[in-house]
Amino acid sequence: MRSTSRAEQADQRRAELLEATRKVVLERGLAHTRIADIAKSINVSGGLIHYHFATKEELITAMLRATLDIEGARLAELAAGPGSAIDRLDRVLRYYIPESRSDQSWLLWIDAWNTALREPTVSEIMLDLESAWLAALTQVLAEGTESGEFSCADPAASAERIDAMLDGLIIRYTLHPEVLTRARLLDHAHTAAAREAGIEPTAFT
Repeated sequence: MRSTSRAEQADQRRAELLEATRKVVLERGLAHTRIADIAKSINVSGGLIHYHFATKEELITAMLRATLDIEGARLAELAAGPGSAIDRLDRVLRYYIPESRSDQSWLLWIDAWNTALREPTVSEIMLDLESAWLAALTQVLAEGTESGEFSCADPAASAERIDAMLDGLIIRYTLHPEVLTRARLLDHAHTAAAREAGIEPTAFT
């Protein structure tokens, strides 16, 4: 019991450090975040952080991986959830699109994309994130085609095209919200998804 309690305390401490890391990264950016900044944000010593994570890179990687696990699980849940294929496709699209230009998830991933150019471990996480998103889209498009709701010859290829378009538009929306509103972004997403699914955009409510 004593050993289990210590393990649980260690897990809780690690979770707290990961959450603190995420907040500091969102404020300062991945490249400018230091262990000292994270330690100061929650009033602990840098030594405590190094007890749980040997290096800053290990801590950052763990934080990104934990965020990916949460978002990937949510995407899978939405793709396999109740309702028609069109309803599930709409939910997946709405989950992927940022709530606002200050959406913390998207700010984090846009920053991570830049870091991934030079850090193989971050690049791997970004690939896994992309794979989770593509898997959710592909699943809904394939199941909708099987049920007769959609007419999609190649769900995987359609998912890639939707993904590529949305990534570009979301970056534009995040950087220049005065040029592209969220409502227009969602309309573009529905139009593109409808075209790939072989349905009318008006099918989305």
